[in-house]
Amino acid sequence: MSDLQVEPAPPPQPPPLPPPVPLLWPSDGQPSLEWVHNLMYTFDWSSRNLPPTDLPFVLPVNVFDSLVLTASKILHKEPNCVRIEEGLDQDSTVVVVGDVHGQLHDLLFLLKDAGFPSENRFFVFNGDYVDRGAWGLETFLVLLAWKICLPQRVYLLRGNHESKYCTSVYGFEKEVLSKYGGNGKHVYRKCLGCFEGLPLASIIAGAVYTAHGGIFRSVSVIQSKRPKGKKNRRIVLNPEENTLSLGSLEELSKARRSVLDAPYKGLNLIPGDVLWSDPSMKNGLSPNTERGIGLLWGPDCTEDFLKKFNLKLIIRSHEGPDAREKRPDLAGMDNGYTIDHDGESGKLITLFSAPDYPQFQATEDRYNNKAAYIVLRPPDFDNPEFRSFEAIFPRPEGYPYYDFENVIDSDEELDLASMETTVTVTAT
Repeated sequence: MSDLQVEPAPPPQPPPLPPPVPLLWPSDGQPSLEWVHNLMYTFDWSSRNLPPTDLPFVLPVNVFDSLVLTASKILHKEPNCVRIEEGLDQDSTVVVVGDVHGQLHDLLFLLKDAGFPSENRFFVFNGDYVDRGAWGLETFLVLLAWKICLPQRVYLLRGNHESKYCTSVYGFEKEVLSKYGGNGKHVYRKCLGCFEGLPLASIIAGAVYTAHGGIFRSVSVIQSKRPKGKKNRRIVLNPEENTLSLGSLEELSKARRSVLDAPYKGLNLIPGDVLWSDPSMKNGLSPNTERGIGLLWGPDCTEDFLKKFNLKLIIRSHEGPDAREKRPDLAGMDNGYTIDHDGESGKLITLFSAPDYPQFQATEDRYNNKAAYIVLRPPDFDNPEFRSFEAIFPRPEGYPYYDFENVIDSDEELDLASMETTVTVTAT
């Protein structure tokens, strides 16, 4: 007989206890850490045990309204480029996160893996919270709750998908309408209003610039001759490629970010540049003709931008494995990050935080990409530590909310006329 002993199987684990629902808004209007953690647990549980149409019973529309209104008031008061300096000390770390695209369970893992936001742990999220994933609304609301709870420790920047055009194409609008039914249009409008308040960029410790897409052009401002006391500035743009030059932080601070869709033409081009631009290995600054909006910039522009503003790093996002597959001149996104430019003054990094992306794909072959986040530490916060991670499996069954078999995977071939229409609506 064999002496091999077989260990008894572990007893089956009981299913997680259901949280108390519906969620209630705190009586003092200020979500505590306990409330935010309960929100995350509740969304995780409900995504695994309830149909999406039950979300209004989990988070009633009046609680949604309070959450979004409170967050919007905070976000709209922040400048276009938030400076993260106050509170940073020798015990602080800053975590930078790229696109998460409605992949709630991967976001929850990331927050736990990095360590939740706290007095000494800052977070900067680089946009694209919604679209293409099945839980964009829950993802966005979790981040808004953290913003309300720790407004000086959690910073939410805008991505190109925080827009009316993208959310109408890539699923978020239909997700909201499906989950909230008769109140869906109201919930969607409130989300759009909150998107308009999201800042465009951040500067961390005076050394690191982060934005969803990247850098931006200069806009020439000419003071016309008018009688004293009557101000009249007109903005002159020359579309010729060779006239493009890097913009200043002062110009960024004056851009009008409260638009449903960033304009691709006209006077207010800086938001479109910040949200839609891409790096290139070819020197120079040129229109991003592939996307039809924003810029392409080369290593020389990265060097000039870093030197001009005494920076060491640019951390941008915006490109996942699907986008990089079409750009053989740049590195792929298999591990969640790439170092695209490495010059005398510093580096340009692309960071993507949605693993196994996109969640829904027309082909059986998947990218199986890892995602990543960056940790910045004192004293200078300019030496990035990359943390790659894999997707949480199994995911609960999700619904795409968009025709992923016929909609292009990356943000190319944009319907610019639709974007122009939404810009016109915003202005009226």
